[in-house]
Amino acid sequence: MRCPAPHRFGVRGPGAGRRPDGTHPCHSGGDGSSSGLTMDETDRTLEQLLAGLMAVRDGNLDTRLPEDAGGLPGNIAAVFNGMVAQLSQVTTEVTRVAQEVGGEGRLGGQARVPPVGGVWRELTDAVNSMADNLTSQVRNISQVATAVARGDLTQKIRVDARGELLELKDTINTMVERLSSFAEEVTRVAREVGTEGNLGGQATVHGVSGTWMDLTNNVNSMADNLTNQVRNIAQVTTAVAEGDLTRKIDVDARGEILELKTTINTMVDQLGSFAAEVTRVAREVGSEGRLGGQAEVADVSGTWRRLTENVNELAGNLTRQVRAIAEVTSAVARGDLTRTVAVEAPGEVGTLKDNINSMVESLRATTRANEEKDWLKTQLARISGGIQGRRDLTTVARLIMRELPPLVHAQYGCFFLAQDGPGGPDGDGGTGGPELVAIASYGLPDDPTAASRRFRVGQSLVGQAAADHRVLVVDELPPGYAPVHTGTGSADPSTLIVLPIVFEGQVLGALELASLRPFAPLHRDFLEQCTELLGVNVSSLTANARTDELLERSQLLTAELSARSGELQARQRELQRSNAELQDKAALLADRNRDIERKNHQIEQARQELEERAQELARASLYKSEFLANMSHELRTPLNSLLILAQLLAQNAEGNLTEKQADYAAVIHSAGSDLLQLINDILDLSKVEAGRMDVHPEPVSLQRVLDYVDVTFRPVADERGLEFTVSRAPSAGEGLVTDEARLRQVLRNLVSNALKFTRTGGVSLRVQQTAPQDVPDPLRGTGPVLAFRVIDTGIGIAAEQLESVFDAFQQGDTGVDRAYGGTGLGLSISREVSKLLGGTITAESTMGRGSCFTLYLPERDGRAQSRQAPGGSGRQRDDDASVAPPPEAVDEEGLRDRTVLLVDDDTRNVYALTEVLKSAGMQVLTADNGEAGIRLLAAHPEVDLVVMDLMMAGLDGYATTRAIRAMPGLADLPVVVVTAKAMPGDRTEALAAGASDYVVKPVAPDRLLTALRTWLTPR
Repeated sequence: MRCPAPHRFGVRGPGAGRRPDGTHPCHSGGDGSSSGLTMDETDRTLEQLLAGLMAVRDGNLDTRLPEDAGGLPGNIAAVFNGMVAQLSQVTTEVTRVAQEVGGEGRLGGQARVPPVGGVWRELTDAVNSMADNLTSQVRNISQVATAVARGDLTQKIRVDARGELLELKDTINTMVERLSSFAEEVTRVAREVGTEGNLGGQATVHGVSGTWMDLTNNVNSMADNLTNQVRNIAQVTTAVAEGDLTRKIDVDARGEILELKTTINTMVDQLGSFAAEVTRVAREVGSEGRLGGQAEVADVSGTWRRLTENVNELAGNLTRQVRAIAEVTSAVARGDLTRTVAVEAPGEVGTLKDNINSMVESLRATTRANEEKDWLKTQLARISGGIQGRRDLTTVARLIMRELPPLVHAQYGCFFLAQDGPGGPDGDGGTGGPELVAIASYGLPDDPTAASRRFRVGQSLVGQAAADHRVLVVDELPPGYAPVHTGTGSADPSTLIVLPIVFEGQVLGALELASLRPFAPLHRDFLEQCTELLGVNVSSLTANARTDELLERSQLLTAELSARSGELQARQRELQRSNAELQDKAALLADRNRDIERKNHQIEQARQELEERAQELARASLYKSEFLANMSHELRTPLNSLLILAQLLAQNAEGNLTEKQADYAAVIHSAGSDLLQLINDILDLSKVEAGRMDVHPEPVSLQRVLDYVDVTFRPVADERGLEFTVSRAPSAGEGLVTDEARLRQVLRNLVSNALKFTRTGGVSLRVQQTAPQDVPDPLRGTGPVLAFRVIDTGIGIAAEQLESVFDAFQQGDTGVDRAYGGTGLGLSISREVSKLLGGTITAESTMGRGSCFTLYLPERDGRAQSRQAPGGSGRQRDDDASVAPPPEAVDEEGLRDRTVLLVDDDTRNVYALTEVLKSAGMQVLTADNGEAGIRLLAAHPEVDLVVMDLMMAGLDGYATTRAIRAMPGLADLPVVVVTAKAMPGDRTEALAAGASDYVVKPVAPDRLLTALRTWLTPR
C-alpha cells in the first residue's frame, strides 16, 4: 500500500509524520503485523481523521480526536488536536482583530498568537500589518476630517497610501484646499458685511466650477440682496432713531426679510401711534396736571402692548400716588392725623411717602402727647379745684373716690387715712403705731354697717406701700381676689395698685385701686401726681383740722376763763367777808393762772403751726412758678426751631415747594404761634395768681389804642363776613392814664372772643364815659370812669354761666370748647389784669342773640405810678439802664460775609438758627457747650458776634458770657442771648453777666437778623 503524502496542518520539519524511533508509520512489515494494527482499526482511525478534517473544512474547530488509543492512532489524534487548537487560536485572534477594526471601529488592534512558525506566523504577521496600515491611514484621514469639521483647513493627509486609498487621499486634500480658499473668501465677505459693516463685498474664488462656483455665486447674490435690504432697513431705522416716523422700507424682499420689512413698517406705524398717545398722556399729566389719563393704541400686541400698558400703569401709579399723598396732606391740613399714605410707591416717591407718613406719625405722637398732658393737667386741676374750699377729710376722701376711679377706669377703690392707733397719743400708752383706716370707698362689696378696714403701717400691701413710701402694683390677680360686683354678676380684677400719700416724708394715707384691665401709663402718671397733690391737700386739711381743734379748745378755755373770772369776782366779795377764805381763793386763782398760761402757750403753738402752713403754701406756689418757668423753657426751645423752619418753608425762598406745601408750612407756623400764645397765657395766669404781674400807668392815646384794635381785627372780621366797628364818644378818654400794653391785652382778648363766637351779624367796640349811677360799686369815688363795651351778635351765654366764664379753663357750656376751641384762659386773665389797672369787667348776654362785655376803667389811676406785687422785679424795658447803647446799625447787606459763633446744646435750634443765618449770607461756627464755644472763639479771631443760649449742661450761658468778657480784646464783642427763659429777672441776670442783648425764644427770623444788624459795626 502506498503511503499517503504528509498533510500541511502541522508544523513543518524533517520528523513530521515519523515515529519516535525514526520509522514512518507506513513502513511496517509487509502485512502491517509489525504495528500490531488490523485493517479494521486502520480504517476506523482514518475515518475519524477524515471526519475531523471535514469538520475543520466546514469551519468547525471544536472537533477533537480521541487520544486514548495507543500507537499510531494516538499520535495522529494528538497531532490533529494540536493543529486544530492552533488553527482555532489563530482564527479567534484574526476574528477579534477584524471585529475590532471592521465592526467596532477600534483601530490599533493586533493578533496575539503564541510562538508559531510557518504559514501560521505568516498569516498572523499579514493580518497585523494590514491592521497597522489601515489604522494609520484611517486615523490620518480622520484627523484631517476632524480638523475640517472643527474649521481647521490647514491639515493634509500625509500618510503613505496606494491604490484607491491614494486616490481618496488626493481627493480629500484637493477638497480641503478648495474649501479653504472658499472659506477664506466667504469669511472675508462675512467679516466685511457682518462684522465690519462694509456692505457690497463679493467673494472671488479662482479655479472652481460646479457646486463651488454655484456656491460662490449664491454667496455673492446673498451679499448683494443683504446689502440692499440692510441699507434700506438702516435708512428707515436711522430715521426712526432721529424721530422721523414717516419713512418706510420699500426694497424688494422675500421670505423672512419680507416679514422683517413688513414688521418694521408696521412697527413704525405703531410707534408713531404710540408716540402720539404717550405724548398726549405726558402733556396731560406732566404739563396740564390732568391726572388719570390713559394711552389708547389700537391693534397692538407684544412689546408695544406691554409698553402701552406700562405707560398707562405709570400714569395710573403716578395718579394714585399723587392723589393719595394729596388726600393725606389735605387731611393733615384739616387736622385729621389718622390718615396715612398707603399706596405702593418705590424709589423717591416711596421715600416721599415714608417721609410724609413719618411726619404724620410724628404729628400724631406729638398731638397725642399734648392731649395726654392736657388731660393730665386738666384732671389734676379739676380735682384740685374740687378739693379747694373743703375742710372735712371724710368729704374730701369721698369726693376723691367718686371722681378718681372712673378717670383711670378702675372698678374698685378705697381711701385710707393715717390715724393714731391704740397706744398712740390718744391711746392707753401702749406701743401701738399709726394705722391706715378706710374712710371712703368705690365699688367696695363690704357691708356699710361693718367696721372700717384698718391696717398698721407695714401690715398688708397697703401698710407695706405706706412703710416703703413707694407705689406697689400687682398684676395677674388670682381668681376671687377683690371681685367687682354688679346687679347682674361679678368679675375678677386683673390689676391692683396701692399708692401711698406722703408729704415731706410723713405718711398721711394711701389709695388702693383695682381694675379689670391693666392701668395705662397715662393713668399711672396721673395717679402718682394725684397722690402728690393729695399729700399737700391732706396735710393742709390735717393742719386746718388741728388748727380748728386748737381754736375750739382755745374758745373753750376762753369761756372757761370767763366763767372762772366771774367765780373769782364772787370769791373776792366773799374774801372781803372772810380773810381765811381769801387765802384759799388766792391759791386757787394762782392755779387757774397757771392753767391760763399753759393754754396761751398752746394757742401760740397753734399760731406757729398756722404760720408754717402758710409758708408751705407759699413754697407750693413757688414750686408751681418754677414748674411753669421750666415748662415755658422746654416748650419754647423746640418751638423756636419749629417756627423758624416753618416760616422758612412758608416763604419758599428757593421756590422748590409747591403752593400747597408752602400752605402746609404756613399752617404749621400758625399752629406753633397758637401754642406760643397758649404758653404766654399760662405764664400770665401764673403771674396773676402769684401777684407778680406789674403795671406801669402812663398817659395813653386812646385813639392809638382803638386804631390798633381796628387794624388787628378788621381783616379777621372781613374774612368771616362780619361787620366790625370801632367808635368812641367825643372827648372820651382824653386824659386816660393807664398801662397801654395791659389795656391792649384786655381789649384784644375781648374782641377776639367776640369774633370767635359770632357767625353772623357783627362785632363793635364802643368807648364812652360812664354815667355816675352806672359806675360799678368797686369804682365809685375814683373819678371819671371809661366804659369799653364789646358787643357781638354771637351765640350768647346762659345766665347761670355768665360768672363761670371768668374762671380759668372755662368757656361756659361744656360743648363750646369742642365747637370753637380755645383754652378758656383769656377772660380769666383779662379780669385779673383789669383789677390790676384799677377797673373791672362785667358781662351781659342773651342766648342766641349775643353778648356785651364791658371793661370799666378809671381815666386816672390814683394809685402808685409803678405798681407790682410783693416779690416782683418790675417790667424789664428795652431801655434798661444796664444795657449799653448799641453802635451804629449797618445796612441790609451788613450781615453778608460776617462770622457769627452759635453756642447752643439743642441740635434742632442749632439747625434752624444756622439756616436763618446762612440765608443772610453769614458764616456760622457752632458749639454745643460753653467750653467748646470759648475754644472756638480763641481759635477764630474773625468772629464778629456771638449768639448764646443760657440753659446748657456744664458751663451755662451766664458763665460762658462772663468768661468771654474776661478774654483779652473781647470785652466789646457783641453777645446776643437767644433763650427760652422768659420769667421776670431772667433778662436782668443775662445783661448783668455781660450780654449785649436779650431775645426770647421762639424768635422770628426777621427779629433775630434785626437784632444782629443792630450790634454789628460797619466794616
